[in-house]
Amino acid sequence: MQDRIVEFAGLLRRSGVRVSTAETLDALRAVHLSGLSDRGFFKSALRASMVKRTTDLPVYEELFDLFFSGVGDLVRANAAAPGVADAEDLSEEELRALLERLAELLRSGNLNLSELAKALAMQDSGELERLLRELMESGNMPRTETNYVPPGASKQMLDMLGAADVSGEFERILDLAREQGADEAELDRLRRYLDKRAKALAEMLKGLLRLDKEQEHRAEERQKDRERLLEKSFYYLSPTEIKMMREAVAALARKLKNAMATRNKHTKRGRLDVKETIRRSIEFGGVPFRIRFEDKRRERPQVIVLCDVSDSVRNVSRFMLQFVHSLQDLYSRVRSYVFVADLAEVTRLFKDNDIQSAIHKAINGDVVNVYAHSDFGKAFTQFQRNHIEAVDSRTTVIILGDARNNYNAAQEWTLRDLHERAKQVIWLNPENRSTWGFGDSEMNVYGKHCDFVEECRNLRQLHKVVDILIAG
Repeated sequence: MQDRIVEFAGLLRRSGVRVSTAETLDALRAVHLSGLSDRGFFKSALRASMVKRTTDLPVYEELFDLFFSGVGDLVRANAAAPGVADAEDLSEEELRALLERLAELLRSGNLNLSELAKALAMQDSGELERLLRELMESGNMPRTETNYVPPGASKQMLDMLGAADVSGEFERILDLAREQGADEAELDRLRRYLDKRAKALAEMLKGLLRLDKEQEHRAEERQKDRERLLEKSFYYLSPTEIKMMREAVAALARKLKNAMATRNKHTKRGRLDVKETIRRSIEFGGVPFRIRFEDKRRERPQVIVLCDVSDSVRNVSRFMLQFVHSLQDLYSRVRSYVFVADLAEVTRLFKDNDIQSAIHKAINGDVVNVYAHSDFGKAFTQFQRNHIEAVDSRTTVIILGDARNNYNAAQEWTLRDLHERAKQVIWLNPENRSTWGFGDSEMNVYGKHCDFVEECRNLRQLHKVVDILIAG
């Protein structure tokens, strides 16, 4: 069972569930304590050890049922030894003697049988399950449009299992028994038994194909759900989708971290300094024994977030704040501000609270009056007056807001000054681009003083922002 659990952990990882080696060891210890007699206990022990995110629970449930029930049940349903009732004239003792005789034949003869044929003949359920599971996980199963299993599909699966002619292999067993002096009665019992095993294999292959089709259908549904989540506006997420989105945003933050870490690793020594390398090679007759690189010591950038938390964009703000604060170890400093009309810093709030509690307080009125009418000009003026010294040439400023200013003064000069001081200014607007500049929208005014202006109302668009940050 230990090997099965390790194999299951690998299947979870391939399906996007993060399971570490330590967690796999925890699962093995938990199963040792819980035992295997109670299936519910066993399932709960693995779940508690391996699953950390609520969004992974549906995947875990599906894969557990498939891994520990689907193929296993299929094998057990079709590979069990024929009992007295369906073996006609064979008692259980006679059947046991027949299996012992088969084992003797397999040991004594140079039959060169496939692993499948040997496991099938000896009713080795564990080996049969392993072979069928490996076939299903190979990704090369035949594809059918309906539940009908054409004969060609079974032949294709047998070819992939390395057992294209199981019936011929069984005939070789019978031939060997005949050569060793078996009488017709014994040969007849062996033949009837092996015929039943061949029929059981045919049923197993049909069932395996149906299982694979069901798994493929579920995978397609999961992919469709992911695609819908990518495109669905942050405005309209259900409570369940909000939980899923939290995990997706955290995963996106990890993607950016990994990309930045890889880039920094590749550029740690800096670019090749051709002039210095040639100059140093003179003493060696022009042979560049000492390769020189440019000094590539880079200070980590800083990030300042100005986040509109008015009612119209509150759900978008939730995920943007989560995204930025998931990246804090990438930057030397992250300072965050929220505003509606007045502006307030929430950097300390995020240091003193877990991220979800901090976000809840930031967007629900604990910091600024979220029921006021939006006034971007006033908020930017307050930032200019009280916090502009936080911005320098290493600072990336990210502004999230719809730029709907309720016809108040835009105070465009504040953003112009901010842009002149910062490394770059990125504005993320959750409204459709076609609405910018209409009505009380000042997006066309503010956009002139930004390096990037992007729509950002769903996860796919947030992916685009990550690409911009990576490129920067």
